[in-house]
Amino acid sequence: MSTWLSFLASRGARLTATGVADFGDAPKEIAAVRDGTILADLSDNALLSIAGDDAVAFLHGQFTNDVESLPVGAAQWNGWCSAKGRLLATFLLVRRANGFLLMLPSEISEPFAKRLRMYVLRSKVRIEDAASRLVRLAFAGKTAGSVVARHFGFTPDPMRSVEAEGALCVALDAERFVLFASPDAAPSLWDKLALNATPAGADAWTLSLVDAGVPVIVAATQEAFVPQMANFELVGGVSFKKGCYPGQEIVARTQYRGILKRRMAHAHLDGEARPSPGQGVFSEAFGDQAAGTIVSVAPAPAGGFDLLVVAQLESLGRGDLRWNSPGGPALTIVEQPALEAAT
Repeated sequence: MSTWLSFLASRGARLTATGVADFGDAPKEIAAVRDGTILADLSDNALLSIAGDDAVAFLHGQFTNDVESLPVGAAQWNGWCSAKGRLLATFLLVRRANGFLLMLPSEISEPFAKRLRMYVLRSKVRIEDAASRLVRLAFAGKTAGSVVARHFGFTPDPMRSVEAEGALCVALDAERFVLFASPDAAPSLWDKLALNATPAGADAWTLSLVDAGVPVIVAATQEAFVPQMANFELVGGVSFKKGCYPGQEIVARTQYRGILKRRMAHAHLDGEARPSPGQGVFSEAFGDQAAGTIVSVAPAPAGGFDLLVVAQLESLGRGDLRWNSPGGPALTIVEQPALEAAT
C-alpha cells in the first residue's frame, strides 16, 4: 500500500485494489455530489508526463484537440483515435512550463503509453509515468469554487489553473476541479479541503462527470465511438480547425456531412443491479441488435444508477431503451443533446 493510500485509510477510506471505494457512508457521498461538495481521491487515474523540444508538435499531430494553441497554465479535454476515427482514450491534458500532464484511467494507461511511444520515432519527446510524483484529487460541488479561492487566492476560469503550496488546481468548470499535489503537500491539502467537503470515493466523482456529460473511455469502450457519438466536441474535446491526426478524416466527415446516427444521452436505471461500461442497450426498433452502448455508470442519490449511454438517435427519440437485452430493465432518458446539435 502506498503512503498516500495509507494516509487516506487513516482518514476512514475503504480501499480497493485501485483506489478508494468510499469513506464509510457511500449514500451520503453520492448525495453530496448534487447537494454539497465532495473531495475525492483519483488514484484510479494514471498520470503521464510528456515533455521535450518536440512535445507540442508531436501531441498536436496525435490528438483530437488543438494542442499548439493551448497556453501554459491551461487545460483541455482531449482524445486519441484509431485510424478509423474511434476513440482509444479521452483524457485531461494540462500544459505546464516544462511540458504536459495527461490524466486518464489507470486500466488503459499502460497500453496507451506504449502505443503513443511507438509514434515518437526520432522526435525529442519523453513520455513518463508521473503518478508517484503527484497525487490526484477531485474537488466538486456548489461551494467548491469559493473554497478553492480561499485556499489558492482566486478561482481559476474554466480550463485554467492556479498553483500554490506545492499543489496545482485545474478548473474544469465552475463547480469541478482537479488537483495535483506533491506527496509531501497532499495530506495537508486533503485535511484543509475536507473541512468544507465530504470525503468521497470513486463513484462520487464518476457521478459528477456523468452530470457534466464528460465521456470517460475505459477498456470496455475503446474503439466503440467516434468522438461526436460521445458528445466529445460538445465538452470542447475536439478541434475541427487543426491539421491531421489519426482518424481525422473520418471525424471531420462525420461532422460536416451530417451522417451521425448515434449520440450520447444521460439516462437513469432503477433497481439494484449495476450496469457496466461496454454493455449494450436495446430498443424495439432494432430488435435483437443492440441500439447503443453504456459509457459510464454511477449510483444515483435517490437510488438506482445514472449513466451515460451512446444510442441510436431513433431509439433516443422513442425513449424505449432497455438494458442488456430487448426485454431488460427500462432506462429513462434524463437529458440528451438538442437535435440541431446532434446532426
